[in-house]
Amino acid sequence: MRHFPAEFSDLLSRQGLRLLNGTHPLAGKLAEPRTRFLALDDLLAPARIKGAAALLEHSIGPHLRLMEQPIPPESIWEMQEDYAELLPKTMRQRTLYLDAGRSRGRQAAEEIGLLAMLRSESYQAFAAALAGRPLRRKYGLQAIAYGPGDYAGPHNDHHPEEPLARHGYLDMHIGFVTPNAQSQLLVYAKAGHFTEWVETARNGLLTAYRLPFWHYTTPLIAKPKKPDGARRWILLGTFLFKDQSTKA
Repeated sequence: MRHFPAEFSDLLSRQGLRLLNGTHPLAGKLAEPRTRFLALDDLLAPARIKGAAALLEHSIGPHLRLMEQPIPPESIWEMQEDYAELLPKTMRQRTLYLDAGRSRGRQAAEEIGLLAMLRSESYQAFAAALAGRPLRRKYGLQAIAYGPGDYAGPHNDHHPEEPLARHGYLDMHIGFVTPNAQSQLLVYAKAGHFTEWVETARNGLLTAYRLPFWHYTTPLIAKPKKPDGARRWILLGTFLFKDQSTKA
């Protein structure tokens, strides 16, 4: 792959096109009260996404910025009571905000057609088909890259201070992996316990989240003796629901 297509639909498999058109069994699935997360790896056509990770590495990889939030020491040493510990969101990853300003990273994303594809009608329509409800036209875009040992600690992505997000919203991740990436798990809560997990180091995996809910991402593991170049890329779209009068 040397350039992303103008329309997201051009990356889709037959099953992906069915979902876009609303005829797939999972169309609208995230509108069901008990469904908050989906992981699907048959919606993108393998032949059409071959080389996507390499293209991202070459084009926007040099423009990523480190996002690091370690565990604060005071989370232990300032405790006053047994078992009263509180863990803020921790992480280590590299990122690029695709909808902010005129950075060199954004220009690189434009040059390879990435930004146009993620702003295409079929991209937003696909997200709406998963959500099962109307989405606002304006949405956020971000590229995230996990290298060996990079992770995201337990968090729920709840934003009670944001009027348009406090009742919930949708995140859609499109994942691409380099050949040396072996494993990275997405662990999420069901019935109040972290019992569910999915392997995310799969090229073309698409995950969709109806937030907020508790989840975390384990450290990326590279293949034995092959840490160089091991990376998992995520193209993240954040969508707000048009109707914010009821909880998601």
